[in-house]
Amino acid sequence: MVVESQSNLDQASKPADMEKMNAETHNVDIETASTKPARKWRFLDRLVASSVEARGVMPVPLEERTSTNYSSYFSIWFCMNINLLPITFGMLGTTAYMLSVRDCALVILFFALLTATFPSYLGILGPNTGLRQMIQARYSFGRYLVSVPVILNLATLTGFCVIICVVGGQCLSAVTGGTMSAAVGIVIVGLLSLAISFCGYKVLHAYERFAWIPALIAIVITTGCGGSKLKEQVATEPATPAAILSFGMIVASYMIPYACLSSDFTTYLNPKFSSVRLFLYGYAGCIIPTVPLMILGAAIGGAIGNIPEWAEGYDSTSVGGVLAAMLTPAGGFGKFVVVVLSFTMLGNISATMYSITLNFQMLVPQLVVVPRYVFSVIITAIVIPVSIKAALDFFSSLENFIALIGYWSAAFVAVLITEHVVIRRGQYSTYDQDAWNSASKLPWGVAALAASVLSFGLVIPSMAQVWFTGPIAEQAGDIGFELAIVVTAVLYVPFRLIEKRVADR
Repeated sequence: MVVESQSNLDQASKPADMEKMNAETHNVDIETASTKPARKWRFLDRLVASSVEARGVMPVPLEERTSTNYSSYFSIWFCMNINLLPITFGMLGTTAYMLSVRDCALVILFFALLTATFPSYLGILGPNTGLRQMIQARYSFGRYLVSVPVILNLATLTGFCVIICVVGGQCLSAVTGGTMSAAVGIVIVGLLSLAISFCGYKVLHAYERFAWIPALIAIVITTGCGGSKLKEQVATEPATPAAILSFGMIVASYMIPYACLSSDFTTYLNPKFSSVRLFLYGYAGCIIPTVPLMILGAAIGGAIGNIPEWAEGYDSTSVGGVLAAMLTPAGGFGKFVVVVLSFTMLGNISATMYSITLNFQMLVPQLVVVPRYVFSVIITAIVIPVSIKAALDFFSSLENFIALIGYWSAAFVAVLITEHVVIRRGQYSTYDQDAWNSASKLPWGVAALAASVLSFGLVIPSMAQVWFTGPIAEQAGDIGFELAIVVTAVLYVPFRLIEKRVADR
């Protein structure tokens, strides 16, 4: 997703451009600042000059969308997904829903192929509009009501960061046999992620371009060491429709929220490139690593009950303990591989934290004047203590978190896609960049919010979670996200047409 070319980055960081940006965003007189620079601005200028991205949510003009490194849209998705996160989600299929590996594999394949279309599609709007993802949402949710999905997106992305920090921290703890606590490991992962997300596009892009290589090698080694025991699966009952659909919701909750940040990383691409090819790059980057790793996670989860050393590791440090047990035959080298596995999480959390910094600026108008990288520090300070708390009962925390993200993000995606395809008829020229921060030029947002909220009249009875199972879900399983997409889209079209006629926007 992070697809900015070197030339574009150099252009964006030219002194003249930075003086102009500082004058606009900090109300600093350029002449005065150049003759009598305050110490803090000298420090910030030094950071910017050293490739720390300061640009925030402002639209990217057409003349600055010059990057032609389109394959990076594949590599960033690939790197974000080739780590322990999909393995962790896949484990829920056999440990929480008691499905066989075969059934899990079919569910993962079908639901991943379906839901990966959403982030891949919304990503193509970035080059053609120059707008970040949640700024695009203003063209349907309006200037002020967009705060609702922005808050939900902040909670979702932060939740993913918590999961990643916990898994990475548990792996580091497992390497030391518990000598180092998971809390210390969480702090290490969090601070390393801060270093990458703080710098922004240039450093993040460079890291994501190559970080998948050691991640892939480490995962292959782990599978090779413990793969012979994966056949020792715990016996399961025949799959039920409820269990299949509920696990399908888990897969959807992994994939759909990516759609809420897709365009954050494609806004510098040249729009002359084929949108179909760009979609396929993103789609392949989502599917190729996610499907096999989720299936691997399901196989590991299904074998835990029959392998005492795996079960012991699972009880001590959860996912990290299982991986350490799988790599026991490799001795000291196996411990090194577990460390590498823990650091594979950095590719995902760094990109996620990058999007969080942009969402902060979208939430409160006054925060636009605060440099983007400041929020990297703030979100890290939030994520680390929350992760330490969540690690105490990880899989329970994971299930509860998943219960909160799949439904709202499905409704949100339905609004954005329906707005673009049906209301705007796929015409990118209708996204006026001059209107991005003007409430008088943007839609009211009542139609978008009303369609999303009213869809939950059917979504809630169709939810099947640990803490609540609706009457529809009792009979059919969890079909909440499917209904959120369909009902929101159906309601949004007439609501939006009425709003458009009344407001003339």
